[in-house]
Amino acid sequence: MGLVIISSRPPISSFLQSRSSRISRTPPVSSRSRRWILAPGSPLPPVRRPIFRLKNFISNCSITNVDIDTESITTEDQGQGDLSSLSSCCSIPVVHITQDILDAQPLNLVTEENYKTSLFTTLPVLSEEEQVALSATPAHPAGLYALYAICSAGNLVEQLWNFAWPAAVAILHPSLLPVAVLGFFTKLAICVGSPLVGDLMDSFPRIPAYYSLNIVQTIAQLLSVAMIIHALKTIPHSPASAVILQPWFIVLVLAGAIERVAGLALGVTVERDWVVLLAGANRPIALAQANAMLNRIDLLCEIAGASLFGILLSKYDPVTCLKLASGLMIFALPVLILLGQLINKLSSGVLDSFRLPQTGVNSFKADALLNPWRIVQKGLDVIKRGWLEYKQQPVLPASVAYVFLYFNVALAPGAIMTAFLTHHGISPSIIGGFSGLCAFMGVSATFMSAALVKEFGVLKAGAAGLIFQSSLLMIAVAVLLSGSVSRQNSLYVFLYLVVLSRLGHMSYDIVGTQILQTGIPTNKANLIGTTEISIASLAELVMLGVAILANDVSHFGFLAILSVSSVICATWIFCQWLANPTDEHRKLFNFDPQFGPNVR
Repeated sequence: MGLVIISSRPPISSFLQSRSSRISRTPPVSSRSRRWILAPGSPLPPVRRPIFRLKNFISNCSITNVDIDTESITTEDQGQGDLSSLSSCCSIPVVHITQDILDAQPLNLVTEENYKTSLFTTLPVLSEEEQVALSATPAHPAGLYALYAICSAGNLVEQLWNFAWPAAVAILHPSLLPVAVLGFFTKLAICVGSPLVGDLMDSFPRIPAYYSLNIVQTIAQLLSVAMIIHALKTIPHSPASAVILQPWFIVLVLAGAIERVAGLALGVTVERDWVVLLAGANRPIALAQANAMLNRIDLLCEIAGASLFGILLSKYDPVTCLKLASGLMIFALPVLILLGQLINKLSSGVLDSFRLPQTGVNSFKADALLNPWRIVQKGLDVIKRGWLEYKQQPVLPASVAYVFLYFNVALAPGAIMTAFLTHHGISPSIIGGFSGLCAFMGVSATFMSAALVKEFGVLKAGAAGLIFQSSLLMIAVAVLLSGSVSRQNSLYVFLYLVVLSRLGHMSYDIVGTQILQTGIPTNKANLIGTTEISIASLAELVMLGVAILANDVSHFGFLAILSVSSVICATWIFCQWLANPTDEHRKLFNFDPQFGPNVR
C-alpha cells in the first residue's frame, strides 16, 4: 500500500530534515478534507475508503503513479495526545508530520539575484581578441619549429642540386639538348608518377613514408652525381645526339626523374599534410603564417643553394664540387630522419594519427610488386583515380586557378625571359638583378600574405593576389605591344611591372596552398596534391612546346599574350567561385569572414 504526503509548499530540504515523522494509527475521516484533526473522544465516522491514483504529481512531492488510501493525518503538535484514545486493534494507518514541513518556504534553484550568473542561462564565449589570438596560435608550436628545421636542411640540399646538375651537364656538353632532354623526362615522370606516389603515401604511415622518400631521393642524387663524374672523367666530347644515347646518360635520366618525383612528394607531404596537423586546420592565421614561413625558407634556400654551388664552382673543378655536394647529401640524410622523429615527439605523436579509410582502388600489395603487369595496371588505375579525385575535390576552382598560373612562362623569370632580354642587349648583371628582384618579391609576399589573411580572410586574400598580378601583367603587355620596349627606359618599366606582379603571384601561391589544405580531405591530401603537380607540369610542357615552335625572339609578344591570358583566366575562375559559394564551401570555410556567422 502506497502513501503520499500532500502539502501546499513542501520544500525538498524540509523533507530531508524531518526525520521525526512517525506513522501511527488513527480513525479515518472524510476523504474530501486535506487536513484531518480529531478531537479527543470523538467517535469514528463511518466513511467509505476510496482509492485515488495521483498522476504526474511532480511539482510538490515528486511522487508519481502512487496508489494511496485516504486516511486521517494529524500533525505532531496537534494530535500527539490523541493517540492514546485509539484502540490498539485499529488497522487504519495515519502519518504524523511536523509543522515546519507545511510552513517552509519553497526552494528556488535560480533566484532573481543569481539569474545572470547561473550556469543554466550563460555559456562561456571567447571575445573577438581571444578568438584572433587562438587562430594565430599553432596547435603544436614546438613541432612546427622542428618542421622549419627539416625544410631548411632538405631544401638547401635540394636547391643546391637543382642548380648543380644543369650546370654540370652544361659543362659536359655545350649544347642545350642534354639539359632539355633531362628536363623533358623529368616533367614527364612528374606527370605520370606523381599520382602513383601520392596514393602510396596516403596508404602508408606518415613517418615511415617520409623516411623512405628521403632515402630514395638521396640514393637517386648520389647515383646522378656518380654518372656525371664518370662522364666528366672518361667521356670525350662528342655530338649531342651521341651523348643522349650513352648508357650513363640513360641512367642519369632515370635517376633524375626518380629524384624529382621523390622531392615533389616530400614537398607535398610537408605543405599539404604535416603543416596542417602541426599548425591546425581550424587556425587560419597560424596556418597562413606557417605557409609563409615554408615559402620563405624555400626561396632563401634557393638563393643560398645556387650561391653556394656557384662559389664552389668558381674555386674548384666540377668533379670536386660534385663530391662536396654528395658529401652534403650524405650528411643531411640522418639529420632529416632524426628531425622527422623529433617532430612527432614534440607534437605528441600527431603524425601517428590514422587517416580515414580510403575507398576505391586499394594501394599496392606485396604480391603486386613481383608482377610487372600488375604494377603497370595498378599504376594506370591509380592515375585514373587520382584524376577523378582531383575533379571531385571541394576546392577544384582554386586548384584550377593555381594550375593556370603555370602557363605563364613568358612573363616570369626563366629561360624565355632571359633570351628576350639578351636579344635586347641587356647586360647579364641586370638580368641577374631582375631574377633577384623577383625572388625578393617572393620573400616579401610571404610576409604580406599572412597579413592579408588576418585582415580579409583566406579567400579574399587569394582573390586580391590574383587581381593584383593580372592587372600589372596586362599593363606590362600593353607596354610590350606598343613597341616602346625598344627604348631602354620603356623596357625597364616593363621589367618593373613584371617584378611587381610576382608579389601577387607568390601571394596566391601561399594562400592557394592554404585553401587546398583546408578543402582537401586528409586521407586524399597526397594523392590530390601530387595529381595537381602532375597537371601543372603538363601545363608547363604545353607552353614549352609552344615556345619551341615559336622559338624566334620576335614571337615573344605572342607568348606574352598567352601568358597574361592564362593569369586572367585564373583570376576569373577564382572570383566566380568566390562569388557563388555552395553550402559545402560555407561549411569548409566557416571560420573565414566571407562565410562567417557575422555575414548577412
